[in-house]
Amino acid sequence: MEINGRSIGPNEPPYVIAEISNNHLADPDRACRLIEIAAQSGADAVKIQTYDADSLTIDSDRPEFLIRTPPWEGLNYYELYKRIALPRSFTERLFKAARDFGITIFSSPFDESAVALLESLGCPAYKIASFEACDDPLLQAVGATGRPVLVSTGVASITDIEETLRVLRAAGSTEVALLHCISTYPAAAGDMNLRAIDRLASLNCLVGLSDHSLGNLAATVAVARGASLIEKHFTISRSDGGPDASFSLEPAELTDLVRCVRETWDALGSSAVLDQARRPGAEHARSLFVVRAVRAGARIGADDVRAIRPGLGLPPRNLSKVIGAKARRDLSRGEPLRWEDLE
Repeated sequence: MEINGRSIGPNEPPYVIAEISNNHLADPDRACRLIEIAAQSGADAVKIQTYDADSLTIDSDRPEFLIRTPPWEGLNYYELYKRIALPRSFTERLFKAARDFGITIFSSPFDESAVALLESLGCPAYKIASFEACDDPLLQAVGATGRPVLVSTGVASITDIEETLRVLRAAGSTEVALLHCISTYPAAAGDMNLRAIDRLASLNCLVGLSDHSLGNLAATVAVARGASLIEKHFTISRSDGGPDASFSLEPAELTDLVRCVRETWDALGSSAVLDQARRPGAEHARSLFVVRAVRAGARIGADDVRAIRPGLGLPPRNLSKVIGAKARRDLSRGEPLRWEDLE
């Protein structure tokens, strides 16, 4: 997969997405400041959400529309989204700010009209939020763009996910990544179920993590399990409040996240290290040394050679071949033994 010229995959450093979500607090100036912070953190991309209250729900006082779980418990869906949505008219300004700060920007659209708006701005990729992962008309509109698509799987079963992939691919998507996600806010470490990343990888997609936990543990473990993308919410300060503040990183924490996941990826290295005939540090291992002088032509006895440190002579496993061999030259005590010393 490639987004805005940046290759993404197992052989590339993790692609870090700094998610603004609702932490702009409906203030476009604050949104632009968040974009600047994302760029300064070293993240690869900053992500916004493109929606309005009417695209998500209806204005109703019925009890079914009352949110009953944290962190938005007690609020009416429509009132919440009306309060926190950033007007779509500001979207172009945010895309320009990202260009000015030198960071890729893309969005999660929540209906077909949002897709049309984002296409007009050259949005380089799309993110499908967990709660929209089974919305086929939206999936079809996004798939038809032919852009890379990232899908959070927070409330989807494996059957749902397989159908989502089918719909996207039928609509025209050729590059799809699945982001494991736990849709609790914040998510506790014990709830992360990171082994699910392995299951998602079996669906022949790039995999990643949309992380609602605090701290870097889940993200670093996810990278170690093969995640190629990490998405994390961030804000200027959790004390500023807002519906997403409790599970969002502050600027220094976001910078630390970027560092940690990339160091984790670096540390994974390659299994090819096991194919090296002589690995770094081998000079400190045991090897065969002459411990008693041997004249040229004499046979080497068990008391003449020992496996000791450092590792500058023959490997210790050759001891049985060395005992009984003739010395080609005079050998002094303390010399590392080599094949050319033997007849």
